[in-house]
Amino acid sequence: MKINDIKSQFPIFSKKINGKSLVYLDSSNSSQKPISVINRLNDFYKNEFSNVGRSIHSLAVNATNKFEETRVSVKNFINAKSKEEIIFTKNATEAINLVASTFGQQNIKDGDEIIITELEHHSNYIPWHFLRENKKAIIKFAPINEDGDILIEKLKELITSKTKIIAITHLSNVTGTIVPIKEIVEIAHKKNIPVLVDGCQSAPHIKVDVLNLDCDFYAFSGHKVYGPTGVGILYAKKKWLEILPPYIGGGAMINEVKKNNITYAPPPEKYEAGTMPTAEVITFNESIKFIESIGMDNLIKHENEITNYALEKLKKINSVKIIGNPKNKAGVIAFTIKGVHPHDIATILDEDGVAIRAGHHCCQIFHEKMNLVATARASIGIYNTKEDIDILCKAIENCIKIFNLK
Repeated sequence: MKINDIKSQFPIFSKKINGKSLVYLDSSNSSQKPISVINRLNDFYKNEFSNVGRSIHSLAVNATNKFEETRVSVKNFINAKSKEEIIFTKNATEAINLVASTFGQQNIKDGDEIIITELEHHSNYIPWHFLRENKKAIIKFAPINEDGDILIEKLKELITSKTKIIAITHLSNVTGTIVPIKEIVEIAHKKNIPVLVDGCQSAPHIKVDVLNLDCDFYAFSGHKVYGPTGVGILYAKKKWLEILPPYIGGGAMINEVKKNNITYAPPPEKYEAGTMPTAEVITFNESIKFIESIGMDNLIKHENEITNYALEKLKKINSVKIIGNPKNKAGVIAFTIKGVHPHDIATILDEDGVAIRAGHHCCQIFHEKMNLVATARASIGIYNTKEDIDILCKAIENCIKIFNLK
């Protein structure tokens, strides 16, 4: 598929917002869906629907097979060693909670330490905070500099004999910082410390190779990867899935149930209790096929080109301040306009059909570090063009005129 044809694959872009063509720059929040994904979800409900793993009739067998095909596709997409290392959840938040709960139950006690960073989304902070409350654990924050890069030497200094796990983002949803995960994993593993990676922002935008990264856990959400809501993915090394306890109990995750004893199914079923989001998981396979039809190298090249163009244009606008300047950056651009609250920026841009996000982006620790209450954020997806950036910049200049800042 040619990059120039991508936008036509997304029905949402035929919609007008306030009479203007939609410019969607909120992909870090959630990506739009191509027609192939929309059609696949509809087709499953119309022609194939059944629950998985419970019945032996034709519809159930087909649904189960399609469900497992997605597991194989995800395994290949992130280069996991086996499909049994892929667990389906309802989102990345649940995937991180699963690890925090099961790992914490087995390995965290009073005074033990968890290292995260000042870049983390709340989804990779609050689950560990629960352990701080319930297990009297200690959370340490690896600091970042003004550019939004993690200070690796400072992170190393935080590690002690009580450090039990490091949980860290792969790509910041505010600064676009691409974190050197492989280096951090190597540091951690020398001390026999496992590493969980929040891959929500990275999975749609950069190549993910969990074998190369050697991380112990990797979590991301389908809805950011041009897929449906309701699907999360947890990759975990098999050794962890075999020794950690189940997360929730119920149907499908058992082997044998007696009045005085219960044995559990092997992974991944051990962690997939109850009715799963069958249609959404099956549809997510179509999302992966969509990305593969473009080619990850082509996707990265295109998004880098649009991101660099956006940075160049925004830097020329007086009153606009771009937040962070990391060494390695993806298509997330947080900014402020002096004298204008980010919520007002987003409201005025919406009048021009430009969709951005404003607020703290579930990263209040980062904003506090930078002495900011909120920022505006434009985030790039595969469907964005240089024309979109031109419209964004024109809308920002209109915002500046409205507030008489020139």
